[in-house]
Amino acid sequence: MAQMVTLIPGDGIGPDLTDSVREVIGALGTDIEWEVAEAGETVMDERGTPLPEDVLESIRRNKVALKGPLTTPVGTGFRSVNVALRKELDLYANVRPNISLPGLDLNYRDIDLIIYRENTEDLYAGVEHMVGRHAAESIKIITREGTERICRLAFERSKELGRKHITVVHKANIMKYTDGLFRDVFYEVAKDYENDFEEIDDRIVDNMSMQLVMKPDLYDVMVCPNLYGDILSDLCAGLTGGLGVAPGANLGDGLAVFEPVHGSAPKYAGQNRANPLATLLSAKNMLAYLGYDEDADRMQAGIEAALKNPETRTKDLGGSAGTREFTQAIIKNL
Repeated sequence: MAQMVTLIPGDGIGPDLTDSVREVIGALGTDIEWEVAEAGETVMDERGTPLPEDVLESIRRNKVALKGPLTTPVGTGFRSVNVALRKELDLYANVRPNISLPGLDLNYRDIDLIIYRENTEDLYAGVEHMVGRHAAESIKIITREGTERICRLAFERSKELGRKHITVVHKANIMKYTDGLFRDVFYEVAKDYENDFEEIDDRIVDNMSMQLVMKPDLYDVMVCPNLYGDILSDLCAGLTGGLGVAPGANLGDGLAVFEPVHGSAPKYAGQNRANPLATLLSAKNMLAYLGYDEDADRMQAGIEAALKNPETRTKDLGGSAGTREFTQAIIKNL
């Protein structure tokens, strides 16, 4: 029986990227069927909401989704669909792997880092208000329950992947109650995994930022509250080539939404100029999540072979190919 996956094409270049994924997975012969569910700016006028209820119902039914980038206006307009998805589906873990790829001219080699970011609490809970006319206040929320589940998921998945070093990132020297709770719960959970890891430690977030730039090879897996995880995820993406090569996933209990982390770049839509790599890598990770390990490995090998040749890399990666040419090169190299 085929695995049904919800496909949210997205805004701007989103459909170009998800079309690339469908072609590659189709060429792999993976037994996947797509249930297309439209969300974002493209349906706002017609449906009156960027996140129709049938999109949520599709994800709940299929348990897995692949999402293209969605447009969120800055300062005005509707609330972020990404944030709304996380809230409505309780996707409490944002997982960002950062791995060096061949063919890219970068300052770092052999990067292999994973960030597990708590996805529902912290300052991103959006509890803020004005205090009189001249001050604004935002409330930082860290709960024992929210912290424990992100830490346990990070330990479990890292154990499955054979990772040996896990670090909690915090600012508990200043925020002794909120970040202090996050750090303390991490070490409480760690007691169940002491025999599975060679090193379990913690770093203050500003020091962690410096460490990652100077000696990223010393680190492996990081567990972070929402805000720090968001910032450090982009820092780590910069070590491996930028957001154009950065896959992402939002995980909950029995639900998963895979996505690239870059924007929708509407001015490039339909021009055969978009780089589909982050979406392809997200889809590759989705295949592994679903248990299609052999197909995931073949897809990774095809991607790496296409990246080694400047003629089949996209222009933003130092090549000369368009979206379609890069996609066909991957298929040729599967």
